[in-house]
Amino acid sequence: MLDLLKIPPGVAAKLGHYVYLYVNPLDDQVFYVGKGKGSRALAHLDDEGKDRVQDVLRTIEAAGREPRIEILSHGLPTPEAALQVEAAAIDLLGLGKLANKVSGWHSRDFGRMALSDLVAHYTRKRAEITEPAILIRINQKYRHGMSPTELYDATRSAWKVGSTVDKVRLAFAIYHSVVREVYAVSGWHPGGSTFNTYHSGQKAPREDRQEFVGTLADEDTRKRYLHRYVGHLFPAGAQNPITYVNVE
Repeated sequence: MLDLLKIPPGVAAKLGHYVYLYVNPLDDQVFYVGKGKGSRALAHLDDEGKDRVQDVLRTIEAAGREPRIEILSHGLPTPEAALQVEAAAIDLLGLGKLANKVSGWHSRDFGRMALSDLVAHYTRKRAEITEPAILIRINQKYRHGMSPTELYDATRSAWKVGSTVDKVRLAFAIYHSVVREVYAVSGWHPGGSTFNTYHSGQKAPREDRQEFVGTLADEDTRKRYLHRYVGHLFPAGAQNPITYVNVE
């Protein structure tokens, strides 16, 4: 595949550090974003692995076509600059649409996010929570552009909680120590016992974990808490994704 394509040394020197794209000619969609220098953009063509990139390449080859390789940006001054451009491209295109395995470099800290979330991240205006509440960190599940249903399902299921959880009135979706949404809790159930997009294929409820059902909190409550900082409410160094506030 593309056996004749080479990057001459003189051209490689002018490219410097760069970010490249692999485009599927069957649908004109970018399916991989990478960075490097020299002949790095061609490395995937000789790879005999079984990852998602190779799966797409084999599909293209079976159709008698070749991938289109494009340079998104070049002449970047440092490897870190290339990493930042790569991360921005992955954020813009969406990891779910790409064969990349992970988000870009420091994407969680410096990548795409709503301006309101970015302001909250840096101003750290603290939330003063007065209701009995559970704060749930969803750092591993959260992604830019989640629908309200996806955010709700990612927040509500399924957690190891104690009996005091029955006193909770509000549940907070937390990402990077900032409130992303607030829910009024109606009740708790065994994990997996209610339909949820994150465990729709689960065969049986998990009695060791619980999930809540509820609704969006009222507008006054949401205005008080959305985009507020709550990092100070989690114990220093805590690995547990949940913490309680005003629950005895």
